Amino acid sequence: MMFRSLAVVVALVGASPAFAEDKDKPKPNTLTPKEIADGWLLLFDGETTFGWKIDGTAEVKDGALVLGGAKPTTAVSTTMFASYELQMQTSGAGAIALHSIKGGSHSAGLNNQSSVVRMTVVGSGAGGSFIENSTTADPNGAKTSITAATNGPAELRLEVPAGGSLSIKSLKLRPEGPKALFTGKNLDGWKVNAADPKRVASKWDVTKDGELSLKNGPGDLVTEKEFDNFVLQLECKTLGKALNSGVFFRCIPGQYQNGYEAQIHNGFKDNDRTKPSDFGTGAVYRRIAARKVVASDNEWFTMTVAANGKHIATWVNGYQTIDWTDDRKESDNPRQGYRAAKGPLSIQGHDPTTDILFRNIRIAELPK
Repeated sequence: MMFRSLAVVVALVGASPAFAEDKDKPKPNTLTPKEIADGWLLLFDGETTFGWKIDGTAEVKDGALVLGGAKPTTAVSTTMFASYELQMQTSGAGAIALHSIKGGSHSAGLNNQSSVVRMTVVGSGAGGSFIENSTTADPNGAKTSITAATNGPAELRLEVPAGGSLSIKSLKLRPEGPKALFTGKNLDGWKVNAADPKRVASKWDVTKDGELSLKNGPGDLVTEKEFDNFVLQLECKTLGKALNSGVFFRCIPGQYQNGYEAQIHNGFKDNDRTKPSDFGTGAVYRRIAARKVVASDNEWFTMTVAANGKHIATWVNGYQTIDWTDDRKESDNPRQGYRAAKGPLSIQGHDPTTDILFRNIRIAELPK
């Protein structure tokens, strides 16, 4: 059985003056522009437990996620990833252990306090997951580096025993192993979708800066390759107010834009970003609205789409915008029910006002 590499870096950093004075570091629950462009995702938004299933006691206090109480507390991520780098900042030197549920008793960790926290990688395949290398830590016990492997997408699990407490100031993840879908030189790997002869008005060009320019519409540009479960990341810039576009996935091959749509629309109502117009950037159009419009027009932003079976999650500039499970009856047609089958990705040219740039389009397929 072949296992895929899973790199995990867990950093336990106290509130030291050196850290506070480092201007290249983001504040807790924020990302630097470079981290956003590199695809880092916040697993804790600093305000809520969105994206987690909590069993026990959890609260957000002073910008930190506090887990623990009189009874045991478990927090499980709703999104699974297959290969990634992880960083966590706590309010003090905690105790971290990474162990496997299905892979036997393999475990590694740093235990320097009585309160033990377990971060678990659970493989979805029959073989489960395991720890490949033992933990390495610096002399002060401030940083733990662990390399693990899994044969399928994995969830994160934080476990705090009864009477224990864990205060998380920052928790972020960067998917690894993506492959470029756009060369920045030409449209190799893509083709214009001519399934509907009345919707071929869009113009597609590669700029001198290596960006994919989309103007006019309607129209559709599709990948030659098909995908089902994946983590897709791209950068986008809308060159106008509240322009409309989207990225379709699990499309029915040979049909026009018949798939799930990760919406691109930065408009919002009443000067309130929690009130998106037309579902909002990061939404699954006509299925679930974005909980917040994070991106702004005329500025580059990064959008991430993680699709694994029925579960779909999106992030915009590293902030999670939806956490959705498609519980509809299975269907070959995603307009009528849950579609599991592979299909091409497509970029939408919406209407004559469309004027949008894309770059750094890449995808990491999730192993089954």
